[in-house]
This record gives sequence, structure tokens and C-alpha cells, in this order.
Amino acid sequence: MSFVLLAGAAEASDLPSRKGAPPAPLPPSITWIDAAISIKGMTDYNFRGISQTDRKPAVQGGVELQFYDNLFYAGIYASNVDLATSPPAEVDFYGGIRPKFGPVTFDLGVWQYYYPNEKQYIDLAGGYWTPKNTDFTEVYGKVSYNFEDKFTVGANVFYAWDWLGTGADATYGSVTAKYNLPFLEGLAVSGELGHYWISKPSMSIYFPAPVDLPDYTYWNAGVSYTYKSLTADLRYHDTSLSKTECFALTADPRGIVSGSGRSKWCNPTVVATLSFDITASSTGIFAPK
Repeated sequence: MSFVLLAGAAEASDLPSRKGAPPAPLPPSITWIDAAISIKGMTDYNFRGISQTDRKPAVQGGVELQFYDNLFYAGIYASNVDLATSPPAEVDFYGGIRPKFGPVTFDLGVWQYYYPNEKQYIDLAGGYWTPKNTDFTEVYGKVSYNFEDKFTVGANVFYAWDWLGTGADATYGSVTAKYNLPFLEGLAVSGELGHYWISKPSMSIYFPAPVDLPDYTYWNAGVSYTYKSLTADLRYHDTSLSKTECFALTADPRGIVSGSGRSKWCNPTVVATLSFDITASSTGIFAPK
């Protein structure tokens, strides 16, 4: 009797359920096109350890178009600046590809720095202290590894073959780390350690004659808090550059006018930043399909 019952149960298990077959898994949704908008306000625009605004505040903003789940992207970004060649702004154009394999993300692209309406700095003796045009292009490669959305480490390399219009080759490499603190969602600590390798300029008129530009090390460390689309960041920046080396890299007009040949644009500094970041898909535009 028990054998018959077991056999009947086995046969019944092979029969289709009255509820029907389980539904087929749905294919993952894809955001074919998206737009990321970013607006920032900061106490100083610090770029790889050097102030771009003469230690004054900056307002920045940009739009990035993203295609096929952010695999391909292209964007424009702008900021006010206060530099030796007196451009009214820095306008950047960039694009690239961001393939992702599980927790590993790559980012390969090209970045164009454009400084409109520049003026070449000439001292009272008639010497040229800046190039006529400091626009330059960088190519870059980045890789990052995300440990369960708690800890992220990365490595980056940037290369320019005509750095700031000087004809010098410049390579910047860095490592980064970010840790999301467990006791408060949105709170994180992060930092970067990098080094710049810069060759001798090829220009015949630069710091009256070509000079060796100093390589230098740069680092930053800070804390950030993100709530929805807003992020507040407080960060310490520093470099290995002396005031004389900083002047050689920046042609800070104060160092020329005073005759000191020194600049404070590379000094240690703390920068506070408030940023607003949003994507069109998060508002229902370009929703995943």
C-alpha cells in the first residue's frame, strides 16, 4: 500500500501544476540614454594640488550624456578660474567608455581643457612668462574595484603630450580609496595619492627660456556626506612642491610682480565643496526599457 502511495506521489509530482508553469525571467532593463547633471560650489578650485582660482571660491557645472547603461559617455564641464593667462573660465569637453565586469569598472577616455580669451603674460623687461595658449588634451585610463558597496579602491593614469601648451609631456598617476562608514548611511572617508612626471618644455619662449619643470607628489584626504542628490565634502590637499617650484609651474603673477619667483598656489589647503548631482532617469525621463 505504501509503495502504491509513493508511486502515485511520484507520478503526481511530474504533472504540471494547476497554477501553470513559472513565468519566464524578464530580461534586464536597459537605460539606452541618460543625462547626468552636476552643479558644485567650492571654497577653492584645487586641481591636483594647485589652486586654479587664486584661493578664491569657484562655481562649476556640467552635463554628461550617457548611452547604453552608461557604457559610453560624452560631456561638457565648466568652472570659473583665476590663472596667469587671465581666461574668464575653463571649459572642458570629454568622452569615453566605462565597461563594467561585476565589481570591477574601467574608464577609458579623452579630456580637452579649453581656456578662452587668454593673454600671454609679458613682464616689464619684455620676457614671456606664459605660453600664448594653455589649452591641452589628456587621455586617461581608470580602474576601480567595489567591495560590496562598502570599500572602493582605484588606480588612474592621465597623459598629456602638450601640457598647458608648453610642449612638455606630462603623466599623472594616482591611487584612490573610499570607505562608506557603517554607522551612518551616506557618510564616507576617502583619499588620493598621486605623482606628476613632467618633461622639459619644448617652447623657446617660456620663463624667458626653457627650464626643467618639477615633478611632484600630491595627496588629499577628506570626509563626505551624501543625502539624496546633495553631497557635502571637506578635504585637505597638499603637495611636495616648494613655493619656488610652484611658481615654475604656475607663473603666478604675484611672483613676477614682486620679483620673488614664489607662489602660494600649491600650499596646503582645506577645501569645502557642496555638490548637487542628478540624472534624468531618476526623475522619470529616459526611464529604463
